[in-house]
Amino acid sequence: MQDILNALCDSTRRAALAILWDGGEHCVCELMERLDVSQSRMSRHMKVLREAGLVLDRRDAQWVRYRRNPDLSPEIIDVISAVLTAETSLEQEMA
Repeated sequence: MQDILNALCDSTRRAALAILWDGGEHCVCELMERLDVSQSRMSRHMKVLREAGLVLDRRDAQWVRYRRNPDLSPEIIDVISAVLTAETSLEQEMA
């Protein structure tokens, strides 16, 4: 659980998770563009998410594609969904 909490403590990782939370597979190039993050920085963030077991990766030529780990427990899914919902609500209040 400590790895998951550490993974969730960074805003860029939460933003990447929010994109991946739709259940689709997303290329690292898309994540870089949408989050305005360099390739090296995005790779470091995705490594943390992967090591925490939150995402899975697949190499596709020169790119890596990421998706939400379908084997997450319902409790972990609930925690992450709550964090992402709370962050979205806070962002809307601040706008």
